[in-house]
Amino acid sequence: MRFNFKIQQYQTDAVDSVVSIFNGQRHYDRITYIRDLGKTARKTAQMSLVTPDEYGEQLDLMDELGYKNELIELTDEQLLHNLRERQTLNNIRLSDNLSRQLGRCSLDVEMETGTGKTYVYIKTMFELNKQYGWTKFIVVVPSIAIREGVKKSFEMTIDHFMEHYGLKARFFVYSSSNLNQLDNFSSSAGINVMIINTQAFASSLKEDGTSKEARIIYSKRDEFASRRPIDVISANRPIIILDEPQKMGGDVTQKALKSFNPLFSLNYSATHKDHHNLVYVLDALDAYNKRLVKKIEVKGFEVKNLRGTDRYLFLEDIILSSKKPPMARLEFEINYQKSINRETRILGVEDNLYYLSAGKNMPPLEEYQGYTISEIDPISATVTFTNGEIITRGDVVGDISENDMRRIQIRETIISHFKKEESLFNKGIKTLSLFFIDEVAKYRQYDEDGNELLGDYGQVFEQEYISVLNEYITLFDTPYQEYLRSIDVADTHKGYFSIDKKTGHSIDSTLKRGSEFSDDISAYDLILKYKELLLSFDEPTRFIFSHSALREGWDNPNVFQICTLKHSDSATQKRQEVGRGMRLCVNQNGDRMDAETCGTTVHDINLLTVIASESYAPFVSDLQKQIKDVLYDRPSKATMDYFIGKTVKIGEVPTTIDAKQAKDIYRYLLKNDYVDDNDNVTEAYRADLANNALAPLPLDLQPIAEGVHTLVQGVFDDRVLDGMIDNGNKTKIFENELNENFYKKEFQTLWGYINHKYAYAVDFDATELIQKAIKHIDENLFVSQLQYTVSTGEQKSDMEATAIDRGDAFKAAKTHTETLNHSEISQVKYDLIGKIAEGTILTRRTAAAILSGISPVKIAMFKYNPEEFISKVIRLIKEQKATMIVEHITYDRIEGNYDCDIFTAEKRSQGIDKAFRVQKHIQDYVFTDGIAEQSVERRFAQDLEAANEVCVYAKLPKGFQIPTPVGNYSPDWAIAFYAGKVKHIFFVAETKGTMETLQLKPIEQAKIRCARKLFNEISTENVVYHDVDSYQSLLNIMDSL
Repeated sequence: MRFNFKIQQYQTDAVDSVVSIFNGQRHYDRITYIRDLGKTARKTAQMSLVTPDEYGEQLDLMDELGYKNELIELTDEQLLHNLRERQTLNNIRLSDNLSRQLGRCSLDVEMETGTGKTYVYIKTMFELNKQYGWTKFIVVVPSIAIREGVKKSFEMTIDHFMEHYGLKARFFVYSSSNLNQLDNFSSSAGINVMIINTQAFASSLKEDGTSKEARIIYSKRDEFASRRPIDVISANRPIIILDEPQKMGGDVTQKALKSFNPLFSLNYSATHKDHHNLVYVLDALDAYNKRLVKKIEVKGFEVKNLRGTDRYLFLEDIILSSKKPPMARLEFEINYQKSINRETRILGVEDNLYYLSAGKNMPPLEEYQGYTISEIDPISATVTFTNGEIITRGDVVGDISENDMRRIQIRETIISHFKKEESLFNKGIKTLSLFFIDEVAKYRQYDEDGNELLGDYGQVFEQEYISVLNEYITLFDTPYQEYLRSIDVADTHKGYFSIDKKTGHSIDSTLKRGSEFSDDISAYDLILKYKELLLSFDEPTRFIFSHSALREGWDNPNVFQICTLKHSDSATQKRQEVGRGMRLCVNQNGDRMDAETCGTTVHDINLLTVIASESYAPFVSDLQKQIKDVLYDRPSKATMDYFIGKTVKIGEVPTTIDAKQAKDIYRYLLKNDYVDDNDNVTEAYRADLANNALAPLPLDLQPIAEGVHTLVQGVFDDRVLDGMIDNGNKTKIFENELNENFYKKEFQTLWGYINHKYAYAVDFDATELIQKAIKHIDENLFVSQLQYTVSTGEQKSDMEATAIDRGDAFKAAKTHTETLNHSEISQVKYDLIGKIAEGTILTRRTAAAILSGISPVKIAMFKYNPEEFISKVIRLIKEQKATMIVEHITYDRIEGNYDCDIFTAEKRSQGIDKAFRVQKHIQDYVFTDGIAEQSVERRFAQDLEAANEVCVYAKLPKGFQIPTPVGNYSPDWAIAFYAGKVKHIFFVAETKGTMETLQLKPIEQAKIRCARKLFNEISTENVVYHDVDSYQSLLNIMDSL
């Protein structure tokens, strides 16, 4: 399989934030210079015939022509103006001056781990090339681990960027043993990228360095035609990109980087240490709130010694069933003739551990006297005994060794894996689990002949895997059961470790000096080589063991469990280990399972379970502290002053919030109890936000509503972090079977009405679309013009000898801003009609008619910024197209209907605190969206339960879908009323937090309108459909229909 990459807005914003800093720079193509070929024989006529390579270039390394990056034409004042303009747009604190540590400027991009920063800076290279013609880039990384990960990213994105830019980037890893690659780098006119790790040069690029690498890069080499490699590199005037710059600081590294003669530098990290000019921020909180990374749950274990026992007791789980009261899965010791064994039993109230601890013909164990179960509480996840002792899920009682704890961790990891796997398998998603260990010998050993043997952890894993597998294997012949039966226990786990070059044996990864990471390339070769293979169901490996030193530079999106079979000493270490599994998962087609694909279930699917080696509270506290320490400097109060001067957008036009608007926003927050007396954002705001039920802003603030709420969400308090990490030990509901309500005549009649599948057709007049699109573009298109600042200064009359070096030989004078009306040297040609037709899936004739009809003022905007013009025109046309499609859509019933299994197919692993126990529903529990106690759906279900007129109802599953041109749509509820109590017996409802259409996204509006059209067509006097925001609004609407 291969990964499918798609354009995501937050990544585009990060790219644009860098590219826009150079607005006003003209596009220069193929800036040449005469290369130093060194002392070499001149080429002959016979040597001149060169065939094109895979990049479509004919490189003749004997040709003295080289290509370099053109200088930045803009003045420092112009760059600073562009920088502050972008910082204002992104609501980042404004820079006082330009940071010039490396080249003309040093720009910082802050992006959370797992959000694709490598993809972003690769795309940035393509955009810088397209806009300004720059072609030479060097990616500097702090370790071999990250270097290999970056190289893998370049390989994986070749086809993606080829599709979007029609170009391939020529990339290579710098090696002092293959210096001829530098000639390719210099002589190629295309995009060229050198990837280099600081170990290859940081200590060596000191000119007086004595290491082998220093002698090579700073000396004239016979094998390199008597040239110095550093001179060949610096002649290209490369743009330097630093990946994780906080790990490569120090004067030596900075001096070494300057010797590359960089045009400018870009710094990408989630945790910047040295700050330059920040242009874009996507921190851990942003990434979580935007559903760009997995949600985390932590299973911690606390060792206790209860009064009066030194025997073993472990509460593994509390099991809920519709047919039985809650049961406890307890592990305890049983006295057998030859030994005392630990076994797991499912027990209920009044079960006595004392009697159960007696094996056949053996006495009970006295340590369990008084341990009769008196209560099993699934809400608090506790079991209470008659002697007053209470044990909580995750508690381990007794005299526990480290080996005991590791066995529990391994078993819990396997159990968590199995609980998620079937549901993910049915969605085409491979489930992986990752173990971090500190000694290879604990997993893998070798006999005298060099044959592999299982270490302690390997043996424990296989024992516990077989035990858990037996609980999940059934007699049913489902695809998942076939999958389980096809995998041998020995094949389902593998170790990725460093390899000893002499013996070929797995060995502990050695740490590089002064670091906690390994730079052993042999281990990363294995991990990265099999990255895609591990995601395929054809590959039996599902459990991975890796050395703890190998925890940077790689990840796998389908890691759903991470178990640390060691003690993580620092909070930073915990976050690095968790980071290996934060990326959103992919399915068998390589498609990312993100919010666009999964909707509200994105965090149900993307849940990372961390099986910790300590109790829950300290682990989470350390993790939250580390997250908080690296968050972007956020305000903690929603004051009036906070809003003044912030930039928001009205449509596409940036606008600044003035004092009056800030006052109105603050009043709105106070009026709705969205801020407290100390100007802290309240839980009421966060609840309404989660439930899509925010109070509407005053009319004059409605155009900037989205921007205002983004600003409010940017205010930080510690409670925000609580929602990011769940307790993995809370009781969960995995089975929610259909009950007798499903078989009631009333529901079966309703289900018979709606249980059909449909296809849609759309037939509309192109002339109508052309007219509406022209009007929509004329009213809403805005394209920013490129501007620059002109500064006029005079040379100082008295000038010191060092003034020129310091850069203050001129005194500052007046500045004024100019607009760049056209780019004289731009050689980028656009097929405007073709681009618009392709982006909107319309004919060239229709696209041409729309473009020819829009006003001259709007068409002139194409010259300002062609790329922005094209993307915005496409979006505006698509909005009108979606509106018209809905107006002209018709539905036809097709063969087939839904099986009743659709209600139980979605295996949810929700905590019992998110479930609502019900009486009138077709299942025993209802799982609602939003915050459980306050959500619109929760209140709606409560009202249905209380209403005498309601007979039976169902929360419709996501698999029950109505096709629409803007994506499949799933209504929320199907309700059957008692005849004679209401106007319509059957009602299909969509619950929304607001009935104001302005507050619903256009796509959501379109889906609801399509559904309304379908149900109106199939409605009888008994069945109706509508969107509602409460049960009372349902009754009101019903009377009007």
